Amino acid sequence: MTKKIKKSKKTARVKAKKSAKPKKVAKKTMKKAAKASKAPKAIGVVTHFYNDIGVAIVKFKKNVRVGVELYFKGATTDFKEAPKSMQYDHKPIMVAPKGKLVGVKVKKRVREGDEVYEA
Repeated sequence: MTKKIKKSKKTARVKAKKSAKPKKVAKKTMKKAAKASKAPKAIGVVTHFYNDIGVAIVKFKKNVRVGVELYFKGATTDFKEAPKSMQYDHKPIMVAPKGKLVGVKVKKRVREGDEVYEA
């Protein structure tokens, strides 16, 4: 006693359409991706902050000179400042080397994990 179930023609057409060629990517999606790629890239990350002396320890991803305006951005941090002094290994430097932990004198509080951008 097996029953045969007939598929309607409409169901067969719907399945045939689904298995057809995939649709092309919409232009709007491509425009959004292009805008996202133009977003500024972080040039460093704050690894520590000494509140009593107002010094942020920053690990830069590229060389940064003293006097270049930096933009500190985090969950509660959002300000721009041009550092007047930087130190590496307790010695003043004019250019922060890439990949090194550098002390940067800042006027406002920053937190670990805040990103640093070139303004």
